[in-house]
Amino acid sequence: MVKQLIVGDALQELAITRRILERLPEEHLTWKPHVKSMSLGGLATHLINLLNWQIAIFRYPEFDLSTVPNRREALERREDVLKEFDANVVELERLLAECDENALSEEWTLRNGDHIILRQPRAIALRTFGISHMIHHRAQLGVYLRLLDIPLPGLYGPSADEEGK
Repeated sequence: MVKQLIVGDALQELAITRRILERLPEEHLTWKPHVKSMSLGGLATHLINLLNWQIAIFRYPEFDLSTVPNRREALERREDVLKEFDANVVELERLLAECDENALSEEWTLRNGDHIILRQPRAIALRTFGISHMIHHRAQLGVYLRLLDIPLPGLYGPSADEEGK
């Protein structure tokens, strides 16, 4: 039952995330709503990084943030964002299909060098560090698009841009 919940949740949230990524306006990928904010393209690229981290939850017993660069260069084209996102979704779907309840209950660790950030069963790590984290940044992306007056897709029902259609 845990696997059914995790797989269903992940697949739904990935599909929703793709719908919002499809709306990325290439002419605004370097735009930032504030000097301290990521650029639109940087935020979209971060969503892909979060998907890479979800894959790592299944591939490895731990993930050490000190071994990866803090920021990846932002992708510059919507097509590149969608291509990498789609490839990563295929890989995550494969890993989800191959895992079993035992693998989901195995301990997984997120660390930054010697500092343990979290240690929890793989299923919970996927939900918190992976999916919830992705949902958070996807919501930010929705705010960016709204500020740029880009119509938003419905995520859990029709958006204000889709009402009455």
